Amino acid sequence: MNHRLGSLSAAALLAVGSVFGPAQARDLPLDRLSLPEGFAVELFAEDVPNARAMARGDRGTLFVGSRKAGKVYAMVDENGDLKADQVFTVASGLELPTGIAFRDGSLYIGAVSTVYRLDDIESHLSNPPEPVVVTDQFPSETHHGWKYLGFGPDGKLYVPVGAPCNVCLEEGYAEIKRMDPDGSNVETVAQGVRNSVGFDWHPQTGELWFTDNGRDMMGDDVPPCELNHLAQPGQHFGFPFCHGGDVADPEFGEQAACSEFRPPAARLGAHVAPLGMKFYDGSQFPEQYREQILIAEHGSWNRSKKSGYRLTLARLDGDEVTSYEVFASGWLGADESVWGRPADLLVWDDGSLLVSDDSAGVIYRIYYEGSQTPTAP
Repeated sequence: MNHRLGSLSAAALLAVGSVFGPAQARDLPLDRLSLPEGFAVELFAEDVPNARAMARGDRGTLFVGSRKAGKVYAMVDENGDLKADQVFTVASGLELPTGIAFRDGSLYIGAVSTVYRLDDIESHLSNPPEPVVVTDQFPSETHHGWKYLGFGPDGKLYVPVGAPCNVCLEEGYAEIKRMDPDGSNVETVAQGVRNSVGFDWHPQTGELWFTDNGRDMMGDDVPPCELNHLAQPGQHFGFPFCHGGDVADPEFGEQAACSEFRPPAARLGAHVAPLGMKFYDGSQFPEQYREQILIAEHGSWNRSKKSGYRLTLARLDGDEVTSYEVFASGWLGADESVWGRPADLLVWDDGSLLVSDDSAGVIYRIYYEGSQTPTAP
């Protein structure tokens, strides 16, 4: 399916001319953030309510989706100082438009059942074009219905379909699908995936890696959330029968053994809610970070003692995860107060790391200054 929306619908979706000023120093306690030696953090942009997934346009525009805000934003750094000078609203009135991806001049937006496309968007940030509906054939269930989008090395658009529940067995859900850019040839590439809101492809092998949020209501420390590796299309990762590779579900576990499914590449903390993940493919960070996985852990909501609210690092040796450690923390205080929640990651042009925060409504930039001063490209 590929057609244009009627004028009334388009008008409801677009917020023409919505522009905010440059990022200013906010009263956020950035000094509480703990980073490895040699790293520093600053604001790239603010006034980005409920900032979630990020994508870069061909001309250097930063696009950001949102969940509660129902809007999609665009940020421009006009003077090259690695801070956004303007924040545009390029779409509004959408249903949970968290997922975005950019390809061939067009911005793709995942909004629960529908994937939209804004063509030649970087030429029309203050006057966005009429959205094109790429497909409206995804389920309309909003429970875990928000999307994360990404174009793979095969040129296809990957779209997860989360389980419409804490734990259940429903046909057509708990999968990662892919399709051609025009919405055709939809196929399932991964099954048994409860709720993935972040994935990336290995820079060398081109294979898909993704995070998955573990089920709730089994206790503080069970089951773990997951980092998964898709070695070949069609693999099943266990949900709802098995969690974390070896935890049988109390309701569905008798229907299939954990040994029947592909185990996670790494068991993350229980309830840490891993969202965006990226292979670090820049050149600014020291060598030991290159082609390693950075994960945004959004943070728990139903644990007696909070967990997550941090960035973690999964180190690889080939396809094996050899360690899982904290990279950045401090959004969660010792008294369990929370002032920020990391949501997505993006390696920026200069090799620094952009981090969206859907609680504080900002984009951070983490950079390495140990032996060099980061500069704009």
